[in-house]
Amino acid sequence: MAAPIRPPAADRRTDTPAGETAPRTRTGVLGRPRWFGTLFGTDIWERFSFYGMTAILVLYATEDTGRSGLGMSAGDASLLYGLYMASVFLASVPGGWIGDRVLGARRAVLHGGVLIALGHGSIAVPVDWALYPGLFLIACGTGLLKPNMAGLLSAFYDREDRAGRDAGFAVFYMSVQVSALLAPVVVGALGEGVDWHLGFGVAALGMALGLAQFVRGARHFGDTGRAPERSATPEQRRRVLRVTLALTAPVVTVYAVDAAAGAFRVAHLMALVGLLCVVLPVTCFWRLLRNPLLSAGERLRVRTYIWLFLASAVFWALFLQGGSAFALFARHATDRELFGRTVPASWFQAAIPLFVLALAPVFAWLWTRAGNRLPTAAKYAIGMGATAAAYLVMALAATLGGDGELVSPLWLLLAFLLLAAGEVSFAPVGMSATTALAPATFTSQMVALFWLSGALGGGVGGNALKVSGDRVPGAGYFLALGAAALATGAALLLWHRALTRRLGV
Repeated sequence: MAAPIRPPAADRRTDTPAGETAPRTRTGVLGRPRWFGTLFGTDIWERFSFYGMTAILVLYATEDTGRSGLGMSAGDASLLYGLYMASVFLASVPGGWIGDRVLGARRAVLHGGVLIALGHGSIAVPVDWALYPGLFLIACGTGLLKPNMAGLLSAFYDREDRAGRDAGFAVFYMSVQVSALLAPVVVGALGEGVDWHLGFGVAALGMALGLAQFVRGARHFGDTGRAPERSATPEQRRRVLRVTLALTAPVVTVYAVDAAAGAFRVAHLMALVGLLCVVLPVTCFWRLLRNPLLSAGERLRVRTYIWLFLASAVFWALFLQGGSAFALFARHATDRELFGRTVPASWFQAAIPLFVLALAPVFAWLWTRAGNRLPTAAKYAIGMGATAAAYLVMALAATLGGDGELVSPLWLLLAFLLLAAGEVSFAPVGMSATTALAPATFTSQMVALFWLSGALGGGVGGNALKVSGDRVPGAGYFLALGAAALATGAALLLWHRALTRRLGV
């Protein structure tokens, strides 16, 4: 990774206000600054809790009630998973605003971590109703933590260092996959093999360790991220609070009545989240484009960024199937016998981070080597092509297992390898590009918009399996989604020059 540097005085991130100090530059492991180690460690434990919980969520939801599960159908469990993932991404919008305008990135990350730990602790309680408030707390906390973590990391890099930033985000993204690799194995073994709630409890412990790492290492940041760059006025805060209460009060009332009448279903909540997944991006882009603080060039870049946003939504709709459709295929259609023992289905969720660890250094080297010759849209096209190939592999596997035969786990592992290549081409590159083209003082909110594409994708992906029927996805399901990925990749490749001219990345 290119060595992080403090930007020149002309850049908005460089001016250190009177009385503030620059971040400390003492180095730790591998010669990296101590602040990098703090962010790295915090994200490792946060991702441990996240991937551990998502590895067993659908499996827990579809398990028979006699075995301490929720007894949901595959379609309803997929809806629940999509609802949760969409909510995580939706929460990044208010989370980004709170970090940019109220708390500052550092306090936003800290408060988000506390909410995540409380959420995992709630799900660890062995009562069925604790799942929903737990998922709500995790979604709110992740929405607060993720955009502000990316903004905090970006603050240590020169704004013009495109190749260095891309490589830096790729290495950082690779590093946190260590926890994503271990989490499904540890949490899955305890959840599937011992008790589901014990698995959720280990995820809560992981986030608590992440909080301890962040609090201990924050002294190495100096004053970076301590305060918002453009703090909201008291009147602006009161106005946002009034609007929030006015919008949420009737919604909470309607769903409370629905639950009291015994008519509540996951699909009812998914309808609201699905509507928000469409309305919120439109509203956010509209308000940002009308903001008088944006220059003409910044407004053009934000307008063009909408195309990358839509491409990202398609990617996340497909990628997030790894925790639902792919997990169900692993449980019901894959031969999991190894040396006379049955491998837990949740362990397959460790395949993607394992492959990301292997691929991220290769892609980081490729991005650095290519430099500006390979723009963001072209990298997106590469990732979408890999995702399309993953779905075509699954279509072939489902065809071979069409008569109820269990297929080799190598099919699933190959598909996860291709999904990992897609993830490396989208997630770190997208975050890097978003922070690079973000208008001044809007970094966290732009990162929130990037994750909001995941909300749209998660909402669409969560409904896909429900529409196909309450069963294990078949060849037609995978083939249709693979065709959508292929078409999106072709469009990105065709228009990547025009997008690059307008975006500048």
